[in-house]
Amino acid sequence: MAKIAYILLCHKDPDAIIAQAEQLTAAGDCMAIHFDASASPEAYGRIRSALDQNPNVTFAKRRIKCGWGEWSLVQATLNALQAAVETFPRATHFYMLSGDCMAIKTAEYTHRFLDNHDKDFIESHDFFESDWIKTGMKEDRLIYRHYFNERAQPKLFYTAYETQKRFGLTRKIPEDLQVMIGSQWWCLRRRTVEMILDLLQQRRDIIRFFSTTWIPDETFFQTLVRHLIPKGEIENRTPTFLMFSDYGMPVTFYNDHYDMLLGQDYLFARKISPEAHELKERLGSLYASEGIDFPISNEGRSLYAFLAGRGRIGRRFGQRFWEAESVLGPDRELFVIVSKKWHVAKRLVDQIASETDIPCVEYLFNEEDTQLPDLGGIETTLTKRSRHRRAVVRMLFESFGSDQLVLCLDPANLDVVQDFCGDQAKTHVLEIECEYSDEYLIGHARRVGLAGENSPVETVSRLLPTLRNDLSYESQQIRSAGLDNYLRLRETAQRAENVAVISEFLGVDEEKASAVMRLDYLFAD
Repeated sequence: MAKIAYILLCHKDPDAIIAQAEQLTAAGDCMAIHFDASASPEAYGRIRSALDQNPNVTFAKRRIKCGWGEWSLVQATLNALQAAVETFPRATHFYMLSGDCMAIKTAEYTHRFLDNHDKDFIESHDFFESDWIKTGMKEDRLIYRHYFNERAQPKLFYTAYETQKRFGLTRKIPEDLQVMIGSQWWCLRRRTVEMILDLLQQRRDIIRFFSTTWIPDETFFQTLVRHLIPKGEIENRTPTFLMFSDYGMPVTFYNDHYDMLLGQDYLFARKISPEAHELKERLGSLYASEGIDFPISNEGRSLYAFLAGRGRIGRRFGQRFWEAESVLGPDRELFVIVSKKWHVAKRLVDQIASETDIPCVEYLFNEEDTQLPDLGGIETTLTKRSRHRRAVVRMLFESFGSDQLVLCLDPANLDVVQDFCGDQAKTHVLEIECEYSDEYLIGHARRVGLAGENSPVETVSRLLPTLRNDLSYESQQIRSAGLDNYLRLRETAQRAENVAVISEFLGVDEEKASAVMRLDYLFAD
């Protein structure tokens, strides 16, 4: 049975640290604490007096002052690790935590999970080949020596950095190490931790190198684990659920995130708001509970991206120059069918294709496997199609040998609709207005990754007003765009009214339009 020694790095809120230690050790696990030496002595004294009698809690023998981006964070971790290894000989795993982390699974679930997965859980991507670093310094983190704290001593940090660059004072990376990078929140097996500590006793050059790299907590353990442990024994992910905003800041969780957090395929979550007292209380009592089932839905990141993006106007990038300069031709007609319910639009397109001679293409810019003729490779991926959308449609006209073409678009693609309406070709737009039941919206949330198959119904139901408003917003944007030749087909309209709309949209007589609208189940879900 797995027994975990939690490695806790913290610097504030002693009451929360005491509660966290008591909650995690109540289930039989252990904890080694490093409390930042720059914090108040009174706070540390309060922690020691509350936890000194707990046999499952130990403290780093040497406390150091920690700073973001410094080696001090790694040294503090090593100090706590060494204390945990010596104090808890029966610990099988060592799990890195901060004071902002809390368990989102029970000890029972966590122990079973680790027993069933005999691996080290640590995110480790190739430092040079991966895109883990999005912006800023990359290779320079390693090849130059960083002695100062970038946040506390910015002038000294950048003066030393620029001086080394000016005089070419670079250094080599240890030849036998492939530098890796990833999240600093990991869970390692005892054998792995002991191998790391033994290696550092033999290889002081490793500490010398990493102690002057920038942000070494993202590279030190990630590199050494991959250096010592076979790839097949490493799960390349953090066991702690965390997200970042568009600005690179950690997303904070609040009281109403409880159900969502429990449904994620992770053991802990970071970071929990200090003000989320209800959430902290519920998660605090969770770890020692027994017999709880955790249906995994794993929709957290996609759900956050969806909700965080609502209300942003002008979300699309401007036209690329090759799109703006490409034209379909003044003698051509493009019939654009806009519908959120793709299956409804596809049924209508099938009817148009069977009753007229107009070539039809389904969701060209939304669906990877849309059936298309050979266009020389530009049609093979959504990325290529979207990058050269006017060129793709022009090639479709030429491939079909027709001056008319029907295609489908999602309402979210208003920029694409406006792009084609701005072309010399005559563009007709038909929006299909559908009714959205709660059942349909729940299914839609699952199809687009906002909810999983195992997401609680209550949780998904809270999404329904937002989803309904989002679909309404997209439709309102299309109607207010002032598009020429815009028509609307409505699920609630009389059949005769919709036949007249199809007749005007396609420019066909009423008999042909009636044949197109023959399907009784056109709007059925």
